[in-house]
Amino acid sequence: MKKIRVLVVDDSAFMRYTVSHHLSAQEDMEVVGLASDGLEGVTMVEALRPDVVTLDIEMPRLDGLGALRQIMDKNPTPVVMMSSLTKEGAAVTVEALTLGAVDFVTKPGQSTSVHQVLGELCEKVRLAARARVRTLQPSSLLQRRLAPASDRLPDNLVLIGSSTGGPGALREVVTRFPADLNAAVLIVQHMPPNFTRSLAERLDELSALPTKEAEQGDRLQTGQVLLAPGGYHLTLTRSGEVQLNKGPAVNGVRPAVDVTMMSAVGVFGSRILAVILTGMGHDGRDGVRAVKAAGGRAIAQDEATCIVYGMPRSVVEAGLADKVLPLEAIAGEVVSMLSQPASKQQPVRQTA
Repeated sequence: MKKIRVLVVDDSAFMRYTVSHHLSAQEDMEVVGLASDGLEGVTMVEALRPDVVTLDIEMPRLDGLGALRQIMDKNPTPVVMMSSLTKEGAAVTVEALTLGAVDFVTKPGQSTSVHQVLGELCEKVRLAARARVRTLQPSSLLQRRLAPASDRLPDNLVLIGSSTGGPGALREVVTRFPADLNAAVLIVQHMPPNFTRSLAERLDELSALPTKEAEQGDRLQTGQVLLAPGGYHLTLTRSGEVQLNKGPAVNGVRPAVDVTMMSAVGVFGSRILAVILTGMGHDGRDGVRAVKAAGGRAIAQDEATCIVYGMPRSVVEAGLADKVLPLEAIAGEVVSMLSQPASKQQPVRQTA
């Protein structure tokens, strides 16, 4: 059995020992190097070419973000970040995910033991070893034009679902939307509380469309992006008002894409354009099926540009995708499809 070769980068000698000892004890892993800061980590990635890097955020000389940028630029490698649960830690972790990190684990704290963290880390290293990573393409920030708030239901809804690898994919898609997009945008990204707020703030900084974490009672607006908060399912009332609930997890997650999509179908019907991006599992498939049954349309990210080709695959294999596209082409296709009534859109399927 070919073992997963892991490089551990952390300025804490205790964490380097603990993480490396636990990973080395796994039958399918071997630790090929230990680095005590970002500069050393970047050099060792070049020399050792590991399959996966575990990367601390706060380090001397070169921090985790700086190291990640250099790794993704010079030697794109699957990276799992080691994060704190503080607000500042969440913001930096989200930035790392938008820069191309595959996933993250939170360091041991009051609510998580070392044993829990190490178990989660092992699973995410295994996932990262199978992930496809690439340097993110730059996208130009278009001038923001704020549409006046309105009680009128938007003409269209773009509903995006994503999971592992989603923050980076969302960055590429959302920042390519024009300021005059003729739709409200609703995103369901599998993330814990605090992290979704940081992701919304990060996308707001980068996008021509105002972006915020959804709150109870928010109303969908044309030209605005709302992101479902971690820990809550998001549904819509008939008037397009956001409702949040802590109902049971669906597909093992909350928020769940399926929950939001099925709710939105009752409000927007054929005026929904569903977009399923990178992620594990099949959340979104049943929601897209409901969207299609109502006359709406769907785009799935292709396999070549997905970090994890799970959620899009489930949509494609069910025959529900009107378009299967590389990540960089999705925003343009959304704009094009919105300009055509759903009844005139001809499905064009391609195998990924």
